[in-house]
Amino acid sequence: MIPFNRIFILFLSLLAISCNPDNPIVFQDSSGEKYRPEYHFTPPAGWMNDPNGLVYLDGEYHLFYQYYPDTTVWGPMHWGHAVSNDLVNWENLPIALEPDSLGYIFSGSAVIDIDNSSGFGSLDNPPMVAIFTYHDMNAERSGAKDYQSQGIAYSLDKGRTWTKYQENPVLPNQGIKDFRDPKVSRITDSDGNQLWMMTLAVLDRIQFYSSPDLIHWKYESEFGLGIGAHGGVWECPDLLPFTTKTGETKWVLLVSINPGGPQMGSATQYFIGDFQNGVFTPDDQMIRWLDYGPDNYAGVTWSNLPEEQDRTILIGWMSNWLYAEVVPTESWRSAMTIPRELSLFDVEGTLLLKSAPAKEVDLLRKASYKLSDKISALPSQSVEIKAEIENDFSIQFTNDLGEKLAIFKNGGLITVDRSLAGQNTFHPDFRASHSAPMSWNAYEIRIFLDASSVEVFLNDGELVMTSLILPTESFNTIQVLNGVENVEIFDLKK
Repeated sequence: MIPFNRIFILFLSLLAISCNPDNPIVFQDSSGEKYRPEYHFTPPAGWMNDPNGLVYLDGEYHLFYQYYPDTTVWGPMHWGHAVSNDLVNWENLPIALEPDSLGYIFSGSAVIDIDNSSGFGSLDNPPMVAIFTYHDMNAERSGAKDYQSQGIAYSLDKGRTWTKYQENPVLPNQGIKDFRDPKVSRITDSDGNQLWMMTLAVLDRIQFYSSPDLIHWKYESEFGLGIGAHGGVWECPDLLPFTTKTGETKWVLLVSINPGGPQMGSATQYFIGDFQNGVFTPDDQMIRWLDYGPDNYAGVTWSNLPEEQDRTILIGWMSNWLYAEVVPTESWRSAMTIPRELSLFDVEGTLLLKSAPAKEVDLLRKASYKLSDKISALPSQSVEIKAEIENDFSIQFTNDLGEKLAIFKNGGLITVDRSLAGQNTFHPDFRASHSAPMSWNAYEIRIFLDASSVEVFLNDGELVMTSLILPTESFNTIQVLNGVENVEIFDLKK
């Protein structure tokens, strides 16, 4: 006797044939490790958290990341390393930076020192310079406050091997408990001089430091006292210039916070304003969130992108410190989001930050299916759904066990409900439904579903929600309940 669930899948496949007679949908499950994503970056083994040192050089996008290779829980931090020529297919490389006598290697950034201001390389072979936080665990355990400082290292072979600066740290601690996550960029000051600017997370605020050479740093200013969300420590900042549609330059300051996010735990807020002479001045007191889901944290952007790209690309850690260490994966733990292109847009006179899937994500599409029925099989557990939507809509994904992931808009709220989407007993906060306010019209949706995550983009990223999901069996069915037209499914299974 054929099991009922197989009969149901056969029925859905026949239903899909009626919509796509030349290209029927037949679900093909993954043969890989359970919950290991098909198209999101994961470490080969061990623990991963924040993306670090995002930099582009000679056709390669470098992704460094917080890494502990020995177990699947947080431990002595290293910088893992991977490279890609297209942002979606990654090659793992050997560990870049390992702990030393000054401490663990915490988060930071990387730049290409084109003018060789540091003296570590030459004009013909400018160095790649990593700027990172040293975390002295022994000092922390002893009760000291000054256990974090900023160090640098350099590479002359495109990030394959590294030399730490012998006189580290270049920015000693100033008696502050949390003093970390340097994001360094090249800027031009009001006098036309180029200098390095460090954006540093300090307890629950941001400090700015300038340098002519990446070695000697000068304090410029502080931002954040009494402004923004302060439910937890501030982390992983990034300072970014954008040009509005009217030609005005605006600066965006990204600040991750843990806890204190809109869905509990980790999240990233941002501020829009002006930056001059080392001082950031916000336009208003509004709290804005980069992603309203529970599982996009510590996102930062790539440096040294070619001018012809004319874009800002971000990637985030797809997890939440509430439950990151107990998510039930086996040989590895944590993934990155898909890469996203940031830009400003206007809603009734208020500037907000748009976060759209990077164009390279389209390279993942293996096959496409246009659907007109309300219910259909999926081709695999790793898909993109693209559709036109009315202002209120409802979509859900199910599997043979009756588990369900629901995505809908009702009135002014977008909701991603994972409360019935599979495993959720490993932490009391994981079984949840998450909502976000969207006061303006919704007309388009893109959903990226993978083995253990879903990323929802409204209006090409005007509102984004990212969530981990852990279905007991793969979701193999999509059902369109209302307000959805011109549905297209793309198979992203590698």
